[in-house]
Amino acid sequence: MAFDISIFEKKEFRSALNKLEELLSHSKSVLLGAGASACAGLPLTNQLTAKALESDKLSADSKQILNVIQSSFADANPASHIEDYLSELVDWLAITSRRANRGVDTSNVKIGNVEYSNDQLLKVIDEIKLAIFEVINIDIDSEIHERFVKALHRPMRPGKDNHSGTIDYLVMNYDTLIEDSLALSELRYADGLEGGVSGWWSPSTFEQKGLEARVLKLHGSINWVEHPLSSTPLRIAPHLKHSRNQSSKIMIWPASTKYRETQLDPYANLMQRARLVLNPRNGNQRVLLIIGYSFGDAHINLEIDKGLKSSHGNLTIIVFTSDANPTGVLKAWHEDNAISEQVLIFADKGFFHADTTIESPHSIQWWRFEYLTQILEGGV
Repeated sequence: MAFDISIFEKKEFRSALNKLEELLSHSKSVLLGAGASACAGLPLTNQLTAKALESDKLSADSKQILNVIQSSFADANPASHIEDYLSELVDWLAITSRRANRGVDTSNVKIGNVEYSNDQLLKVIDEIKLAIFEVINIDIDSEIHERFVKALHRPMRPGKDNHSGTIDYLVMNYDTLIEDSLALSELRYADGLEGGVSGWWSPSTFEQKGLEARVLKLHGSINWVEHPLSSTPLRIAPHLKHSRNQSSKIMIWPASTKYRETQLDPYANLMQRARLVLNPRNGNQRVLLIIGYSFGDAHINLEIDKGLKSSHGNLTIIVFTSDANPTGVLKAWHEDNAISEQVLIFADKGFFHADTTIESPHSIQWWRFEYLTQILEGGV
């Protein structure tokens, strides 16, 4: 379906696009959720959940535990997904691990009517990660993402200045679309790993001079693995035996993890860098463009909220959402007079910014990643 751009012939909607263009000509960062990867052929969160639950990587224990967890989320609104289930398991793992470390005789936890040990939970978590890897590790098309990053790193329209500097990408997804697209677009970036096809965690790469982008994988990545000799990520070429031997130790973690990952690198380092992105200092202005994110991660929402309220007006967020109008945390920010000027919401049926509300009777769909890319390229 083609992008219907006739609505932008109206003065008020053209004005909204002009505001977007003006803001994105300055220092900016990007936060990407699962919706930003759908056009490349990757599943949305609900599709990932359904496919992962059907995976042959899951043992009888894993399926039984997942059935119990699913039942406990039966009335969830919005609907629960595989990251919720993984988060539950990680919380239980924290309990069994804490008890085991303190020498408690009965360190098991009961899930449903069955008790599980620390080792059993570790095995189940690894199986779920493998199932997620299997669903995401498919052939995909990076063309639109390549166009997207090129548009962000140059003026939206020829002849206009663009002061993008280094763009920070806060990526919630496990896929490698952004890294691949930056590399194929010949944009110099750092993702915290030194090396090439095989590499190791080295956060000093983020400090290199001349970077055009930094990629902060806040939930880990399907091409990061944990080696017995290191608690931080390795990237191991798929043709190496190491990769096959360590495939069950994929370094991804769910949205609400409170276990050891939050205290250690790379998670702790990445989150600290994300906080700095969301709280610009010394009078520096920054724009955060949010795409494909449903605001289902309470931790990230809290960090954005802190940034809006503590940056003294220096952080502005631009959100593209498939909701018809602001809901949930977006509605709260839009209605908060202290920060509403810093929040621009491009919803499916309108534009909302402080006292400005421009509504459309029809779906605009400018939140779709491929259509937003067209806008950023100056094609509207």
